[in-house]
Amino acid sequence: MCESSYCGKFHTDKTDSGFLWIFTFEKKKLIWDSSYINPHIEIGVRLIEFLTDLIQRAGTICKTEQNRLLPSDVGFKNRKDLVTTIDKRVEDFIIENIRIKYPGHDILGEETGRSGFSSDYLWIIDPIDGTTSFLHQQPFYSVSIAVRHEDRTICAAVFAPRLDELFYADQDGGAFLNGGPIHVSTTDTLINSVMATGFACLRADAEHNNLPYFTKIVPQLRDIRRFGSAAIDLCYVACGKLDGFWEMNLNPYDIVAGAFIVEKAGGKVCDFNGDHYFPEKGIVSANPNLIEQLLENFK
Repeated sequence: MCESSYCGKFHTDKTDSGFLWIFTFEKKKLIWDSSYINPHIEIGVRLIEFLTDLIQRAGTICKTEQNRLLPSDVGFKNRKDLVTTIDKRVEDFIIENIRIKYPGHDILGEETGRSGFSSDYLWIIDPIDGTTSFLHQQPFYSVSIAVRHEDRTICAAVFAPRLDELFYADQDGGAFLNGGPIHVSTTDTLINSVMATGFACLRADAEHNNLPYFTKIVPQLRDIRRFGSAAIDLCYVACGKLDGFWEMNLNPYDIVAGAFIVEKAGGKVCDFNGDHYFPEKGIVSANPNLIEQLLENFK
């Protein structure tokens, strides 16, 4: 801050992320002592580049291994919820590479849980979102990774390897699909909308489930889609392939990356009450024209 109208000082020190340039003003003349690098912006650039490369390599493993699946590769979290040895293998691959590049960062993975509680950075990983599709040789599954800094998502990517679709976004830019900018649709009525939903609630045998909402909402729409990957559903809202999405009984690793990409593409994401407690209280996503119309069905 300026100490007078003629002089000002800004000093900082060496940090773990790099050197900060120190400069002073004296009688309105800038005296340059060294270069200034904002470590948060600088690490952000490295993060998105590293993230998009890593998620594509992880997706290549999924695509290669999908055709090699054996019955012995399949297990069950409950009587309906599948997991494969490939889920764990892909998550281990992602974590190993994060540990090499960013050894001090915390990680939360669907299959391995959380490791570390000391960093301001947290990676949230779903190695295969849409395991049922993966097992049944269908293309609608994805790898989903988000990076949070001080409890705010700063970059995210979702890669659907069989569809060759890479969605990504960071805090300082928009959202992208395979390098091109994307934006949510401009549809403004439910009757002209195509939306998606899912039934994680039925896999969990939840007593309160999505079926009443489904039967209420679908007759108001042009049509409904069921892809089986919440990450893909959200990214399709982000790029306008879908006009909206809702679901229940999801976990943070299912939706953090996709929700961030929707927001960076100009869309809205909230819980069933229009608040920010998603996915714990359900998740709803749509373009700004439709979000209130869709939320009316959850009152």
